[in-house]
Amino acid sequence: NMEIGHNVMHGQYDWMRERGINSREFDWDTVCPADQWKHSHNYMHHTYTNVHDMDRDIGYGILRIDEGQKWNPYYLGNPLYAFLLMVLFEWGVMVHDLEADNIIKGKRTWAELKPLLKGQARKAGKQVLKDYVVFPALTGPLFLHTLAGNAAANLVRNLWTFSIIFCGHFPAGVQTFTKEETEVETRGEWYVRQMLGSANIKGSKLFHIMSGNLSHQIEHHLFPDIPANRYPEMAPEVKALAEKYGLPYNTGRFSKQIGSVWAKIFLLSVPDRFVKRAPKPGVIVMRNRKATEVGV
Repeated sequence: NMEIGHNVMHGQYDWMRERGINSREFDWDTVCPADQWKHSHNYMHHTYTNVHDMDRDIGYGILRIDEGQKWNPYYLGNPLYAFLLMVLFEWGVMVHDLEADNIIKGKRTWAELKPLLKGQARKAGKQVLKDYVVFPALTGPLFLHTLAGNAAANLVRNLWTFSIIFCGHFPAGVQTFTKEETEVETRGEWYVRQMLGSANIKGSKLFHIMSGNLSHQIEHHLFPDIPANRYPEMAPEVKALAEKYGLPYNTGRFSKQIGSVWAKIFLLSVPDRFVKRAPKPGVIVMRNRKATEVGV
């Protein structure tokens, strides 16, 4: 799902010209249609990383994960929504491109949703049939054992994928941006935003392999189409550049990053007036140029 699926669908191995690992033909072992994921993730998320009202990965349409999202009573359920998203993560990813919050607001039409729903039903139907009917049936008297094993494997994958992804995008210190801040963004500032809007996880070589090297989320956001196994080599150079120019390089052990993610999920579930917020670090980095342009 991560070491192969996510990285192949980013086009990291297209240069090899091998059909089995070509992003245009590859499909992964999960319920989300590849073409829909590539739109919501490869295009929307990686282009507009952490830009409010553009990057739909900020909260996935159901969570309050940043102070820039205005609080309302719905967010009292933030911890519960996050838990359900974690347990059902592949299904959450599948419906992500539907933009459920915009459906509720009446901003999406049936004509827009119909092809997406058809694609999801087709892909999810095949996946459920394979995991919970065909493969268990092939094991005959071990049907229930295989069924339970497949369900457990999907659950573990959901918990692990959610944790790695949220550690790379939402721990303390990761910054978000407004459309106004990025509307005249230079290419160089785009790279700065990728660094400020993501975080790494420290760990052993095995840990990095098990995360598909998405433990190097900073390097991935800077260079999403470079094969992920090269990120560990690149990380020291990227960190040195960050230090040279006074930019934060957000990294920490898994326990630290996931702990800060869940702390944020709980804290942001209550109205802002009840919680003392620390000022966001380094936001001035993205505002200096605009301030200079208007003579401030």
